[in-house]
Amino acid sequence: MEVKTLPLSTVYQISFTMKPLRIQSRIAILIASLSMIGSFFLPIWRIELWAPQYPEGLMMKIWLSHLSGDVEIINGLNHYIGMAHIKEEMFPEFIILPYLAALFVVLGLVVAWLNKRVGALAYLGLIVVAGIVAMVDFYQWGYQYGHNLDPTAAISVPGMAYQPPLIGYKKLLNFGAYSVPDWGGVLFIFTGVVLTLVVACEYYFCKNLRPDSKTKLKSMRTVAAIGLLFLFACTAQPSPIRYGHDQCEFCKMTIMDDRFAAELVTIKGKVYKFDDLFCLDKYYRMQGSKEADYGHILVNDYNEQGTLIDLRKAALLKAEDLRSPMGGNIAAFSSLEQLKALQSEKQWQAETTNWSNLTK
Repeated sequence: MEVKTLPLSTVYQISFTMKPLRIQSRIAILIASLSMIGSFFLPIWRIELWAPQYPEGLMMKIWLSHLSGDVEIINGLNHYIGMAHIKEEMFPEFIILPYLAALFVVLGLVVAWLNKRVGALAYLGLIVVAGIVAMVDFYQWGYQYGHNLDPTAAISVPGMAYQPPLIGYKKLLNFGAYSVPDWGGVLFIFTGVVLTLVVACEYYFCKNLRPDSKTKLKSMRTVAAIGLLFLFACTAQPSPIRYGHDQCEFCKMTIMDDRFAAELVTIKGKVYKFDDLFCLDKYYRMQGSKEADYGHILVNDYNEQGTLIDLRKAALLKAEDLRSPMGGNIAAFSSLEQLKALQSEKQWQAETTNWSNLTK
């Protein structure tokens, strides 16, 4: 009778799932699951709207069981473009979400009590699936809400849809819309991150393998790879400019015009926002900055309002007719061809330049 043996990798995987968790992992799971209790008292998501006629902005907050904020004002505005009236009754999710959140808290406590790696892995899988389902549900609601418009509305733009962004920034007519997690949502994200770290730690650092040199070398490489992953995950990233909310770092004016705003992001992740290239240039010089100090040097694309592009690669047009907020009167374009096309159309008395010449 032939006896078949399992591959070594399979043995390791079975061993991994059946072994108990380290005490540090159990504590981490306990803290992460208990943190989700805060989602009952904090909003999960928020949608912000800004327009010149609403310089203070409008905000709608989404909680586990209800909505809050400037919902009725938003409904009044949306009525003119034929969008449905937002009310809590249209969200059956509000009935289910509190129970789901409570279930995830309890599951976390059970996983910590059972003390099995397989439990942590299953818990992480449930959190990931729930997050994906929630985002898909939110996208479908946004799609229906932004596309199913009343054809008899006072304002009707053929082919125009008003779907809010799933996450991030989007331009909707003269409104800028921001959709981001609020503190309650951050707690769920925190739980997912902690569980991911726990599973990675248990799998990569806690396997009972032979302590030979190859295993040690492999572990060291794994540690380095995960370290690099987190290093790149924490690198400096741009931040969307909230027009009508954010303040210029140099002149302290509220940033309003989405054609001329700019942004500096240091290599450590600190973000500085400006309402005009004039202000960015002045701040840059006063700080005695070097390009190596910044991970990103960005400016609005004049042709794509609200879109930030790399200032170091942009073509710049200086013309008095541009009338930028602080009198810099410099517009940025993603290509020289776009700059020349606008200059030819407007017939402005203008000068073409770039970031290198500007810093001189």
